[in-house]
Amino acid sequence: MTPFRWLLAGLSFAAAIAVSLYIVFTSWPHERAVSVPPLAHLLLLVVSLLELAARAGKMHFSAASLRFRMSFGTGLRASAGGDFGAAITPWRTGAEPARYLIMTEAGMHSAAILLIIYAELFLEMLSLAVVAAAMFLVFRNSGSQIMGMVGLVALYAAFVLGGGAILVVLARRRSTGPPPQWAERIGLHAGRWRAIQRGLRQLREGIEGIRDLRLGAAAASLLCSILHIALRLAILPIIVYAFGERPPIAPLILWPIALTYGSVLAPMPGGGGVIEVAFKFALGSTIPPHIFGASLIWWRFYTFYFFILLGALAAGGTVLRALREAKDDELPLPDEADGQARAAGPGLEVSG
Repeated sequence: MTPFRWLLAGLSFAAAIAVSLYIVFTSWPHERAVSVPPLAHLLLLVVSLLELAARAGKMHFSAASLRFRMSFGTGLRASAGGDFGAAITPWRTGAEPARYLIMTEAGMHSAAILLIIYAELFLEMLSLAVVAAAMFLVFRNSGSQIMGMVGLVALYAAFVLGGGAILVVLARRRSTGPPPQWAERIGLHAGRWRAIQRGLRQLREGIEGIRDLRLGAAAASLLCSILHIALRLAILPIIVYAFGERPPIAPLILWPIALTYGSVLAPMPGGGGVIEVAFKFALGSTIPPHIFGASLIWWRFYTFYFFILLGALAAGGTVLRALREAKDDELPLPDEADGQARAAGPGLEVSG
């Protein structure tokens, strides 16, 4: 992280906080104060910690599915550290470098980390598709507007899966050789094209490793992934219902998943207020005005700021080292990772 990037991150977080405060002050009731009951805060804390544990379990079982050993504690630190790295970098690009270095410092082999990351991303895509299908079944009689929102979630899942399929094709066809003419026309010179090819070769190795998944451990990882999404989506309904209000639950579940996965499109670290504005636009007519500001503040805390704090405490120094070592916002995998992955194969045993 350069001084300029620290400044950018600081300004972005300041903008996000300013937008939140504006929404709070313009919606806060003047006649009475509102607050989340202590028992609701305890429940939200438990749900958030369980969600982090589910993500750690997803990493742990993803490693086990590829016949690698990774401790649950390493998965916890990598998950929290990835949240911290993602929050302070544009487009959340710091997540993978942070997780990579945390697992490296835990004694894991670079080839193992590469395969685990790709297996985890693959299972995340599948879990998102499962969640979209479940939403379709649950909310199919909830009206055209709700079904439109379900369709958006399904479209996003299809987009992610389709993007993965395109990358698979590119990994097989364009992992070696000089840049094609179309790449040169859009400014991808030889050096940048080599970096893209290296990433495609790493992707190909990941795909080949995924072919040898242990189905039992992969299923456990998939269940953990579905669980972490479900727990994340439970946060906003718990907050709103804790105030004693009973608005329709479908928007409280569907919009947060769109905001959560759509936040990657926000270029500023922490979103720069984009998520808060989108929250106001999407749920301003669903959540009653007198609790809207408090709902926004606590939803952002338990789905974003809380994990930044945990990541900073658990692996802040490691994450900052990862970001200093990363170049051009690329995952800092060593150049020899390709050869190590081919030599190691899916049967390599590592400790973490």
